[in-house]
Amino acid sequence: MNRRDSLKALGLAAAGGALLLDGCGHQTKAGKETAKLADKLPGVQDWEHARNGKLAGEKFFTDHELTAIGVLADIIIPADGVSGSATDAGVPAFIEFMVKDIPAYQTPMRGGLKWLDVQCQRRYGKAFADCGESQQLELVNEIAYPAKAKPEMGQGVAFFNLMRNLTASGFFTSEMGVKDIGYVGNRPGVWDGVPQDVLEAHGFKDAWG
Repeated sequence: MNRRDSLKALGLAAAGGALLLDGCGHQTKAGKETAKLADKLPGVQDWEHARNGKLAGEKFFTDHELTAIGVLADIIIPADGVSGSATDAGVPAFIEFMVKDIPAYQTPMRGGLKWLDVQCQRRYGKAFADCGESQQLELVNEIAYPAKAKPEMGQGVAFFNLMRNLTASGFFTSEMGVKDIGYVGNRPGVWDGVPQDVLEAHGFKDAWG
């Protein structure tokens, strides 16, 4: 999958939408690693900070599920010449936190990971994370493009849409992802005076008349 062209078109749209609003206030390695919430973030109330710390200390996904999440996240956002991969940015930890923060994601995520494993067991005789890269991509390509997907792949398509949105949100809100898109934040402007052509158009030779 082409990271720069297709992923940014899809991922940045997701990162700018409701998912980021749902997760507002949470950071990852994608923002300081959600598993380490000792420092209270700016704008976070005491009860929110306590809740975040409690959620960070809980575990939802199994190690097997987290491995599969990492593999799939890195298919969605692989490393390239600009920055590292989704797992390098801490996306699996971000997703682990988000499903605890927004429980409505838990069943679709766990069910989707199970769906991947069942499909791979039927086709290749092994779980998704244990398949070869070509096998993983073969299945992903069948669910990554909703308009082209077969009707019987509907559950996989829905899962991949959620996984892609979470991956994009986690990556593009991380320090690595922010640098990847070239965002520099607010910077003081520098004024060099009125341009010479404007001065001359109004009958001035220079700023002093």
